[in-house]
Amino acid sequence: MLNKVLIIGRLVRDPIIRYLPSGTPTTEFGLVWNRRYKVEEEWKEESHFFDVKAYGSLAENLSSKLSKGYTVVVEGRLAQERWTDQEGNTRSRVRIIAEAVRIIRKPRIDEVEEEELLTKGIDIEEELKEFNKEKPPFDEDDEIPF
Repeated sequence: MLNKVLIIGRLVRDPIIRYLPSGTPTTEFGLVWNRRYKVEEEWKEESHFFDVKAYGSLAENLSSKLSKGYTVVVEGRLAQERWTDQEGNTRSRVRIIAEAVRIIRKPRIDEVEEEELLTKGIDIEEELKEFNKEKPPFDEDDEIPF
């Protein structure tokens, strides 16, 4: 059986870090993937939203290096969560469990408020250099091993 996801998308919100009772960090963020297609002579676009979750050191790195607007490549697997809500209804959702994440584009300054960056005290260029030391940068000409 194979369960593999490879998606390029843009963060729609800042990552949220939490800790499991064991102390393991987890980070969650939302990702949007846009599909453009043509119907007759008119271009159309549809957006698809995905929840992504990461664990361990990857979760810690992502929570400190990413923010809304970053474009990333997420490699991982799909996982279905099931639970019973307060009314006794069975609920479920499918999310991407990240195994590797690479930054391919930081947000343009007009996409993210400059004040927000200054408030966080983040030096984006320096943070990107540090994060990309861990993984080689994604090259759009790279072949995907399928």
